[in-house]
Amino acid sequence: MTPISMHRRTFLARSGLSLGGAALGTLLARSAPATTISAGLPAVGRGAVWPLHHPPRAKSVIFLCLAGGPSHLETFDYKPLLAKMNGEPMPESVTKGQPIAQLQGKELRVLGPLRPFNRYGQCGAEVSDYFPLFGSLADKYAIVRSMVTEQINHDPAHTFMNCGTALSGRPSMGAWVTYGLGSEADDLPGFVVMTSKVGRNPQPIAARQWHSGFLPGQFQGVEFSTSGAPVHYATNPPGVSVPHQRDLIDTVAALENHRLTRLADPEVATRITQYELAFRMQTSVPELADLSDETPETLALYGAEPGRATVGTNCLMARRLVERGVRFVHLYHSDWDHHGGIRNYMDEICPPTDKAAAALLIDLERRGLLDETLVVVGGEFGRTPMAQGKDQEGTGRDHHIKGFSMALAGGGIKGGITHGATDEFGYHAIQDVVHVRDLHATMLHLLGIDHARFTVAYQGLDTKLTGVEPAAPVTAIIA
Repeated sequence: MTPISMHRRTFLARSGLSLGGAALGTLLARSAPATTISAGLPAVGRGAVWPLHHPPRAKSVIFLCLAGGPSHLETFDYKPLLAKMNGEPMPESVTKGQPIAQLQGKELRVLGPLRPFNRYGQCGAEVSDYFPLFGSLADKYAIVRSMVTEQINHDPAHTFMNCGTALSGRPSMGAWVTYGLGSEADDLPGFVVMTSKVGRNPQPIAARQWHSGFLPGQFQGVEFSTSGAPVHYATNPPGVSVPHQRDLIDTVAALENHRLTRLADPEVATRITQYELAFRMQTSVPELADLSDETPETLALYGAEPGRATVGTNCLMARRLVERGVRFVHLYHSDWDHHGGIRNYMDEICPPTDKAAAALLIDLERRGLLDETLVVVGGEFGRTPMAQGKDQEGTGRDHHIKGFSMALAGGGIKGGITHGATDEFGYHAIQDVVHVRDLHATMLHLLGIDHARFTVAYQGLDTKLTGVEPAAPVTAIIA
């Protein structure tokens, strides 16, 4: 038999479909018995984890990130000893050998709580006077006082909180959730990001914090703005009609489908779905951003200012997004990096944050959405019990990763409890320690996903949001 010869280019072109299919199969692979993967890209309302590993308690997530690191000692973790020792040297036995960001080699002195704490609700939770409105709802949320993380500087700490690793290029938790569950919204992205700031220089947030990493690109977060146009280029330019735009999308999609049959590249499929989504968003986004259908009482409840990117406006937008089927909403509220002038800055930033966070819980509950929406409030780390500096801005607190606080509500969370504890200085988490990986495992569990079975094959590893170290849902805070 005469040997068959073929040029390399011809071979690669003709085998594109099979090679691309193999690549896609590798991307979607799971180690048994992880889950059943739907063919190709997930359909609306269905993700890669289908059926779910167990009945979900939550359908969506709103993560209010207080970017810069809010002080747990001015929010949810009262330490009488700090008040008693204010201005005295910090015992070396507490801090020796511990990672410190900017206080290395400095004289370490105790800084007491800036405001008194009060007990709120039937549960008697201790919450700072900086947050009286949120404190009054203490029976609706769980306080975790024993959070720990591994990165002491902002950017890697945000990356760790968002992606479960400090390595850049990994999928964010919003991307993981949307990939795993899909979205119930067919005219909005499944993962939306919004930012706000108050006055001072904001903590910078890189767009890679909501990237899809090695997951298909359609699962990365889409940044919305609550000032100006919500999404750039969502409206047609003058002279372009809806039928003309529809014809253009259909033509481009046909070309991309032809390419998809040749390459079976998931990113080509992503482009097709995103073209179609962008077309539908031209109608849905203006309606979403138009707050004229909200009552004056609701706007006042949030402290929302239509047309301005404030924490109140963004929290209201988050409620509007989840009630339209968006799966994950990440709100970054900057300006919590208080190395100096912490008293003045807290006086400025806490009232609107307190008002907006409380309004979000109240509004979700009265609309019947709180039970199915997991709300998380916290930053990438906490602040030190030691004072930093004393310049023209006054005294502040340094970064702290060994013990800090977060609050969780709705979506299967047991309200009215305080979980874990730090030592008497608020330095070390010493009881029921909750790692960031445990937070991620808890979130996935409430959404119906077993974090240990939710893996994607990448670079020879079954990669997951919770990484390779031990992690487990925090069952004590689950109702």
